Amino acid sequence: MSLDQMLVFAVLGAALLLFAWERWRYDLVAVASLVAVVVLGLVPVDRAFAGFGHVATVSVAAILVMSRGLANSGAVDLLARPIAAATRSQGLHVGTVCGIAALLSGFMNNVAALALLMPVTIQSAARAKRSPALLLMPLAFAAVLGGIVTMIGTPPNLILSGFRAQALGEPYRLLDFAPVGLPVAVAGVLFLVLVGWRLLRVGAAPSGADRLALVRDYLAELQVAEESPVAGLYLGELDERLEDIDAVILGVIRDEHLLPPDGRWLRLKAGDLLLVEAEPGELDRLSAKLGTRLAGVDEDEDRAGRLAEDTVMEVVVRPQSRLVGRTVGSLRLPGRFDINLLAVSRQGRPYRGRLRHFAIRSGDVLLLQGDPQRLADIVSRLGGLPLAERKINMGLRGRAGLGLLLFFVPLALGALQVVPLAIALVASALLMVLGGLIPVRDLYDSIDWPVVVLLGAMMPLGDAFQATGATDLVAGTVLAFTGEAPLFVLVALLIFVTMLLSDLLNNAATAVMMGPIALAIAGALNASPDTFLMAVAIGASCSFLTPVGHQNYTLVMGPGGYRFRDYWRLGLPLELLIVAVATPLIVYFWPA
Repeated sequence: MSLDQMLVFAVLGAALLLFAWERWRYDLVAVASLVAVVVLGLVPVDRAFAGFGHVATVSVAAILVMSRGLANSGAVDLLARPIAAATRSQGLHVGTVCGIAALLSGFMNNVAALALLMPVTIQSAARAKRSPALLLMPLAFAAVLGGIVTMIGTPPNLILSGFRAQALGEPYRLLDFAPVGLPVAVAGVLFLVLVGWRLLRVGAAPSGADRLALVRDYLAELQVAEESPVAGLYLGELDERLEDIDAVILGVIRDEHLLPPDGRWLRLKAGDLLLVEAEPGELDRLSAKLGTRLAGVDEDEDRAGRLAEDTVMEVVVRPQSRLVGRTVGSLRLPGRFDINLLAVSRQGRPYRGRLRHFAIRSGDVLLLQGDPQRLADIVSRLGGLPLAERKINMGLRGRAGLGLLLFFVPLALGALQVVPLAIALVASALLMVLGGLIPVRDLYDSIDWPVVVLLGAMMPLGDAFQATGATDLVAGTVLAFTGEAPLFVLVALLIFVTMLLSDLLNNAATAVMMGPIALAIAGALNASPDTFLMAVAIGASCSFLTPVGHQNYTLVMGPGGYRFRDYWRLGLPLELLIVAVATPLIVYFWPA
């Protein structure tokens, strides 16, 4: 092993550990790795930022813009309407949700597909009095499965198309992934509908007939004011006032110290904070009955102290949100954004400590209050996903046809090779902005910049992996391990190893790392690269064992009340099924 190979393995190994550790966001890890390989002389300085102009990077950014435009036009909302009606049986309910999610994600970003469908799925579960936990994980998995059908459905397919162009001089076409991807997606969705939801814990998240959100209880702080009727009363005297309210007082905070609730003879005084666990609707009743106000709410606002139905929103925190890693106290939401954070919940359970010290993570659910005209826009800017049914934008009503036209016509021109597909995607995004489907001010907010930075930074790292001969070394090791085994064994092994990597890393990063290895294996066998690139494509996108394998899984973890083991319970048999279905299809349609 040469020095350059040892260095590139060291950088990749460090990147893998940091990706899995999750202390740093994945785009920062990718940029740090890029800087490392340039400083070590493994990538020329003039090639350091070539990845940001790569076709895959530009295409992913364009698809994200296109997805926003299609959603804004109202076209997707029309497709999502059948979910509300298909609740007669659990199987039909899951099947409708998963089928629509898989269909949408074949042509739009799968995170965007989940964001559009999760609120209506939640509402339909509430109306059917079913646990939403039985629907949300299948929804997230189906939205990922649908992406493997087309080249634009998921970033790994675009990345691997670039590797094919590098090896054979021609990229994949739009539907080249369908002969393998479509049967795999159908098999995966059928598994979720017939078997998968039965493997989930029924009690993972509660249901409710008249609620849009999933989290039953929140933790909130109610401040005792000077004029409050409970000021001067003993804590035990509040029991009578709470008889008809579904709420529990967990403790009293006085002078920054938490006093336990077992001190029933503690006399309350102005300025005390009551630490309360209750449903959102019960918080309003409790606050009114005790004459308290929610801590942190501006006293000068007309809406202070009450939770008006049209000014309260439950929001799940996205992985790329600017809120991640910040404490509630440091955000200063009332002063900076004129909104109030009323309560928080994590994995379906209320946080037990001080709200101001709560460090926000992706997947947490926040109860926010603000101006109904501005709250949704502020939540979007902060990187949150509302857990309430989306209303079709009234200003864009009747423009669903325009949205579909501007989405699919350029796509068809690219698929027919009238123009290069990447140019067609950028043209579609541009036309959506010019056509008014995406306000110019929202254009750059439509792009998931951490993913774009990840791709741009990882591409040169993949080039260094190839240039140093490290890919040939790995390929030789794999071939030595498999020996004289049949081709389908090698394909199955490549899918499985790629899946395991993708369970820990971002799927795009996995494709960047495994694509060159697939090419090296094909070169060593003097075989077609397509066989092994397709194996990597399936493995990179079909990882279901952990909540960090894809943004979709992180987003449903908190609202669904899932635990880490829930992903294994459903994801492991699904991954084994996909390996069993995909392997013979790849060998048949893309023979070596």
